[in-house]
Amino acid sequence: MYNSVKKYLKVLVLATAAQGLFATAAYAQDPGHYGLGRIATEEEVAGWDIDVRPDGLGLPDGSGSVSVGEGLYEAQCASCHGLFGEGEGRWPVLAGGEGTLTDDRPQKTVGSYWPYASTLWDYTRRAMPFTAPQSLSVDETYAITAYVLYLNELVEEDFVLTKENFLTVKMPNAEGFFEDDRPDVKNTACMKDCKDPASIKVISTIAGVSPTEHLEEKGAEESEAAEPGNVHGKAIYKQSCAVCHDHGVAGAPKTGDNEIWADRLVPGMEAVVERAISGYTGEDGVMPPKGGNMSLSDEDVTAAVHYMVEQSQ
Repeated sequence: MYNSVKKYLKVLVLATAAQGLFATAAYAQDPGHYGLGRIATEEEVAGWDIDVRPDGLGLPDGSGSVSVGEGLYEAQCASCHGLFGEGEGRWPVLAGGEGTLTDDRPQKTVGSYWPYASTLWDYTRRAMPFTAPQSLSVDETYAITAYVLYLNELVEEDFVLTKENFLTVKMPNAEGFFEDDRPDVKNTACMKDCKDPASIKVISTIAGVSPTEHLEEKGAEESEAAEPGNVHGKAIYKQSCAVCHDHGVAGAPKTGDNEIWADRLVPGMEAVVERAISGYTGEDGVMPPKGGNMSLSDEDVTAAVHYMVEQSQ
């Protein structure tokens, strides 16, 4: 029994050594190859290489109009992003928000925040619709991109987006992004003979990032009292109402139009607020409940309505 085991072990050792020699020879002939997988085909590489750069590199030939994009958007996108890009529930808002990036509640949308139209095209093609990513054709992607740009008033109603005119679309916040060319440094915390913090003068801050509460000279109550108007209503308005009421979309009374708001207020403020909360359909237009943003409370909507009325008197 013992001799049999010894013979078996000798054979096993010899076989393992031989395999090692063969493997070493193969490795020497083909450095870096471990015998795993295979080289990807050109078609497989092309399937992954679908990114589009800000300079348009990577855009395929194709075209899509605003009018065609409207139907595609309503069928593929509106259930999450809302008919007017206002966002359903907690889904991302796509339109509006211009001028809000420095507010306490900035609205980061395609029109207010995104620096390049290529980001919209690339993400739509790569990841949308949410339930069937990469199911849109090239022309459908162009059309939906054109329509979302139209919702943000960046192109006209008869606009047709193509590879050739893509770079003519200028995004409002393009200059808001820039390369940080500051050198990387290693800062050592001061442990002795440190500078008096009271003598340090802050000359600039990054809104929403740099803590500035300790620099406020006014008390909290005084600062709040000095804030003009309906601050909460203004924030809600810019977040969820401006996309329609800034421009009178779907019969929405345009904020600042004294005459039309005087007519809407004939039934009384309570009736107007109730319509805003519960929704309204009539000859004057269509108002979805809470503007389509059901995450708002009744108090939020009430504050927003009061803000619009204040701005329209």
